[in-house]
This record gives sequence, structure tokens and C-alpha cells, in this order.
Amino acid sequence: MSQIRAGQTDAYALILEAIDVGVFKPGDRLVESDLADRFGVSRTPIREALQRLETQNLLTRDGRSLIVASLSHNEMAELYTVRSELEGLAARLAAQHASAEEVLVLREMVQDDRKLTDDPSALSRANRRFHKQIHLASHNRFLVRQLDLVHRSMALMATTSLAAEGRGEVAMEEHNAIVEAIAAGNQDAAQRALRDHISVAFVTRLKLDSLASEGV
Repeated sequence: MSQIRAGQTDAYALILEAIDVGVFKPGDRLVESDLADRFGVSRTPIREALQRLETQNLLTRDGRSLIVASLSHNEMAELYTVRSELEGLAARLAAQHASAEEVLVLREMVQDDRKLTDDPSALSRANRRFHKQIHLASHNRFLVRQLDLVHRSMALMATTSLAAEGRGEVAMEEHNAIVEAIAAGNQDAAQRALRDHISVAFVTRLKLDSLASEGV
């Protein structure tokens, strides 16, 4: 039984990671046998993982097939609203509870990530790590769990707002402002800086989606 559970967990994590990094994009069809071959996992844990992902609304049905779900305009707006509030709270709590070591790690992340501004894909992965570090620095396990769910749904967006021209450099300045507010223990400033950061990201994504719909 323990081996079956381990296989189910591994299969779920592997598929989720593939969605998160864009290997599987919204609209892509996921076939049980293909996934088993790709990941070297038997079909039973793959089937269990797909069922779990469907329950979490990360996969949806297209006839008899399972495909990676996509977000409507309204769903995206709702997700950003929730994300803004929860991320802002995480920054506020981080300003209250983050250790000196956690602040040091955040500062180093900002410096390292500045080198990635010409690579939107790499910067997007680094951005997720940065935000996760803030979540952890909040020292609130219940908030971290909720943010994990939010970020899981963020994987259903086919593009990253960091792909917009000049967005990477601006985002790194925003990250720096968030970290310095946390380092100063300024809870209001940290919360405001992170919420503003999410707001700008949302506006950028709306512009990208508008251009994409026009075929630009």
C-alpha cells in the first residue's frame, strides 16, 4: 500500500510540475498511457493523479478526454483578486516574523534574479521561488497552504506577465521594495508594495492577452 501511495504522490507531483513549468499548456490533451511512458510510472497512479487534478479543476473534460484547463477572463480577475489579498497578508506577516536569515535569502534572490531579465521563462520560475519564500517567511502554515492553491491555479495561464517588454526589470525593482519593507519591519509598506506588485502584473497580463486576441 505504501508503494501505491508513493506512486500516486509522485505521479501527481510530476504532472503538476509539468503544468507549472509549461510543458503541458492550457488546452493540451493528457493521455494516461503517454504520461505513464513519459514519467516511467504505471498507469494506476497516473489515473489517480489525473482524477485528483480534475477534482482540483486543473484538468477539465473535452468529451471523453482530459485537457489542461484554462481560465476565462472573469476567472483570471477573480484569481488575481484573491492572490492580491493573500500575498499582501503574507508580506505583512513576513515583515512581522521574518528572521534575519530569511531577509538575507530574499535579498540574494532579488540580486540573482536581476541576471535573468532577458529570459522570461527562467525569470518566471525564479519569481515563483521568490514569492514562495515570502509565503514561508510569514510563518503561517494555513496561509501558505492557501497560497499554494492559488499559485497552482496560476499555472493555468499560458503566458507569464514577465514576458512583456521591460516588465522583468520593473518587477525586480518591485521585488526589492517588498524585501526592504519586510527588512524594515514595516508591515503596512510591505503589504502595500506586494499588492501593488500584483496589481501591475495583472494589468500587464491583461494587455498581453488583449494583444494576443488581436493577433499582434
